[in-house]
Amino acid sequence: MKVAALYDIHGNLPALEAVLEEIDVIQPDRILLGGDGVFGPFPRATLERLLSMGDKAVFIRGNCDREAVAAFDDLPLDPSLPEEIRAVTIWSAKQLERNQRDFLAGLQERVVLDIDGVGEVLFCHGSPRSDEEIITRATPVARLEEILADVRPSVVVCGHTHMQFDRVINGTRLVNAGSVGMPYGGTGAYWLLLGPEIMLRRTPYDLERAAARIRASSYPAAQDFVDNNVLHPPSEAEAIELFERLATERS
Repeated sequence: MKVAALYDIHGNLPALEAVLEEIDVIQPDRILLGGDGVFGPFPRATLERLLSMGDKAVFIRGNCDREAVAAFDDLPLDPSLPEEIRAVTIWSAKQLERNQRDFLAGLQERVVLDIDGVGEVLFCHGSPRSDEEIITRATPVARLEEILADVRPSVVVCGHTHMQFDRVINGTRLVNAGSVGMPYGGTGAYWLLLGPEIMLRRTPYDLERAAARIRASSYPAAQDFVDNNVLHPPSEAEAIELFERLATERS
């Protein structure tokens, strides 16, 4: 079995469309959607496109999916969320249909797939123990040993921090698929292809055309998304510094 892993699409439909065009040529057996698909400019249309893949798609939950369900239900959101993130979370949730909300509410947190040439792979969003745990290429080995202590598969695929990496910790291979729709470190749409090898992939797409589509949407943070997530993403060094500081504060 060959699997394409797409993480952190964040409602960036133009980026998703470009990746799916490439995937149509490769024809993997499964497409693993690693969470945080709908928080962004085109939440409803993005989820409709993903659901149209039928049984070929395998979904797991991301932290933003969980928050979108809470916002749809008018429940309190994570109090640590900045006000601007809270506002776009609520907006994204209110674009969804009831059946889409119900689908997100029923997502599993992790899944294990047996992939040709790779073996058993555990797919999760943040880490095997939390959909919002922070892992980057700079995360200290001691912390990773704790995170992976109870993991049986020899390969773990995660996302959440929007930057690709490929690390080995005490025999466990830990791979971040990157972000399709909201990358840090460079433009384009980042994803992962597994079987018979593990390959970090990047799909270029028409950024200016995507920016125009996003600006024309009703997304309340459209210009900010265009500036900071499509045309000029923050550097990997900036993102790692922020994420590792947050991880240290939380620990």
